[in-house]
Amino acid sequence: MTGDPRHFESIGSRLGFRQEPSGDHELNLVWRGGRFPALLCLGIACFLLLLSVPVFLAIRVHGLDSAVGSLWYFPAMNVVLFGVVLFLFTLKRTIRIDRRARTVSLTRSSVFMRRRLTLGFDEVTGLRVADDQVYSGFAVAGSTAGEKSFPARSVRLLLADSVLADPGSVLLDRGGRRLDDLAARIGEFMEKPVDAVPPGGRGRRGGS
Repeated sequence: MTGDPRHFESIGSRLGFRQEPSGDHELNLVWRGGRFPALLCLGIACFLLLLSVPVFLAIRVHGLDSAVGSLWYFPAMNVVLFGVVLFLFTLKRTIRIDRRARTVSLTRSSVFMRRRLTLGFDEVTGLRVADDQVYSGFAVAGSTAGEKSFPARSVRLLLADSVLADPGSVLLDRGGRRLDDLAARIGEFMEKPVDAVPPGGRGRRGGS
């Protein structure tokens, strides 16, 4: 195994993976970030330019010590919003399964970072579709009274005992659509069993 499975834990709901064209020996599944939030942020950022550009030009002329200098946060907010837009448009997650190399490669990337996890077929014992108990909220003074949990359907790769000291799993998708179909497709391609736990059954704990 190359990489850290913890980098692929997330509570965010996905819209489902789409299969991209590939050869008979490969299965390529891709998920890209939501376009609606990206377009919404882009619209706000473009509208904010009507204020940010005049403020920026005025600051260049009069300096930060002038009265207009107190509005420096408008250009700063614009830069942050365009950074968020760039992040959302480049957010991507892929699952690549190669029968010839007998490897599973997971990638999680954006313009700001890239994570990769590679597993051999012999390091995977199967797949599981079950409810993760995902915790949200916050604790006050060490108390867990503010924490809440909710079940979230997920698909995980189950790892062999020799991969980790504590036999664990790798999250593939959570809260997406047609998770059973995703697990069945991957399980059939890898020739691995799929364990489907009914909703409400015992699952794995997640985090926020």
